[in-house]
Amino acid sequence: MTDDTTMPAESTAPRIGDQTIAVLGGTGPQGRGLTRRFATAGLTVVLGSRTADKAEATAAELSSALGIPVSGASNADAAAAADVVLVVVPWDGHRELLESLRDTLAGKVVVDCVNPLGFDKQGPYALQVEEGSATQQAAAILTESRVVGAFHNVSAVLLEDPAVERVETDVLVLGDDREATTLVQELADVVPGMRGVYGGRLRNAHQVEALTANLIAINRRYKCHAGLRVTDV
Repeated sequence: MTDDTTMPAESTAPRIGDQTIAVLGGTGPQGRGLTRRFATAGLTVVLGSRTADKAEATAAELSSALGIPVSGASNADAAAAADVVLVVVPWDGHRELLESLRDTLAGKVVVDCVNPLGFDKQGPYALQVEEGSATQQAAAILTESRVVGAFHNVSAVLLEDPAVERVETDVLVLGDDREATTLVQELADVVPGMRGVYGGRLRNAHQVEALTANLIAINRRYKCHAGLRVTDV
């Protein structure tokens, strides 16, 4: 495993176009939206869900709408079939899912997209996580995987809207493995308008996950779908 100061020769580094992408929790709004965008960009995508039937039905709907093949499978089978695995499940089921797939995900790039958030009468707020963040929890469980945090702050509404041709936002990519973070930046870059930007090591994931609470508050106040742009990069 490499750190963020070293990088293998370009000829040996994996390219995102050669990878199969799995989206675990792909039947939810963000999962469906990411699947839509990656499939439209020409990537091979497997949509995962708790049950294969639900995943297959959602994949069939997307395939029909896009005119592009999208396959569906149980989360376990989707994870087994992929090189890069996105975790887009509710926070409540995060630990249980990852523990059940620890062996299946060994050696793979795992992209944690989960935001531990709570909601009360005052609005959204970030939850405290024992490991520091959802991404760090994933890394603590998946010790044989290459864990990266990304896609935390992207509007599911924009991702799912077929009328939105460009998703104008930056995606902060966090990780301790330079090759893996570069690959995930490339994944973000395939979506028109979207850009992957390295945002620091895994220990910095908490504030990126928590920022989603601020964006939801902005959306509610201004009736918008706010995103993030990093200047001077």
